[in-house]
Amino acid sequence: MSAELRQAWAADLDAATLYRLLRLRVDVFVVEQECAYPELDGRDLLATTRHLWLDDGGVLATLRLLDESADGIACYRIGRVCVAQSARKHGYTTQLMRAALAETGSATVRLDAQSHLVGMYAKFGFAVDGPEYDDDGIMHVPMRRA
Repeated sequence: MSAELRQAWAADLDAATLYRLLRLRVDVFVVEQECAYPELDGRDLLATTRHLWLDDGGVLATLRLLDESADGIACYRIGRVCVAQSARKHGYTTQLMRAALAETGSATVRLDAQSHLVGMYAKFGFAVDGPEYDDDGIMHVPMRRA
């Protein structure tokens, strides 16, 4: 079975799908990376939040796209990009990133990358946009795509 790209606004997600997306994120960020942090940050259900994921009967990979536009200037934030451990090395991150960036058009897009992934995000036109920082024991850097 091949992975199907899906996306939904927060308000259109059913509880079971949201649970599956959050479960993958907890499995990757909290359990696998051993990082106890508040994964549920209140942004997943905002009216302007879109969730993108790859599904083959189960969630293989996901990201969320936040609209941070202000004063009529479009700006977005990509976050919570993750792939199930068993589904890595199949290009799923690339699929999701391309889909998210297609949604943002020419608008500015920001993300906070784990430092070891800077090169991967650079392939999508992102550049480091600030100093490296420690986020719950994992080094990150802010990145921006203009």
